[in-house]
Amino acid sequence: MFFQAIVFKGGAALARLAGSNGKATAKAIHKHSLELIARHGFAAVSMRMIADAVGVQPGALYQYHPTKQALLLDIMQKHLEALLKAWAKEKESETELPAIEALERFARFHIRYNIKRPDEVFIAYMELRSLEPEEFKLIEELRRQYEDELKTIIANGIKENSFKVEDAHVTAMATLAMLTGINTWYRTGGRLSQKKIEDIYVNMVLRSVGCAKD
Repeated sequence: MFFQAIVFKGGAALARLAGSNGKATAKAIHKHSLELIARHGFAAVSMRMIADAVGVQPGALYQYHPTKQALLLDIMQKHLEALLKAWAKEKESETELPAIEALERFARFHIRYNIKRPDEVFIAYMELRSLEPEEFKLIEELRRQYEDELKTIIANGIKENSFKVEDAHVTAMATLAMLTGINTWYRTGGRLSQKKIEDIYVNMVLRSVGCAKD
């Protein structure tokens, strides 16, 4: 690729692609960063590796992310904000449900949404350790918002006497760990369909709170 000019931002020289599409480049950076970090780990991936995968010079990346830390924050933040938005839309599709039905809906949503995004899920959980304190606080707040959705469902189930659990918080964390763990072993085209896996996990989740569908 040919570079049209060198522009300066904050004292640093940045390469600008001739005729490049900013949105397309940003999308490519996000895609290749996800793949590389999920495969090699954040610490092992350099901005040069990402630039090579995208097909630009390293300096061009800094037009989109001033540091590698900012890039990691962007990946995690986009994933969690999209997750929260998708869950909000899911909830809008139905009126208030009894706790048992609400828990099933949450479990199925979590599986369907995350099973299609293995790299995002892996990074969101495994690379928390790579975030600096301020960035960690931002991501933890988004995670807490999602966790609170499940805690509320479980707390409602306790109030309704539908669920037999000792603690809503511990149950929510254990449930999320169970559901998210699917991404560590699930592969498309395996012995079980995604729908069957959903059904099995829903029953496991319901049994864990003292009830089951069958």
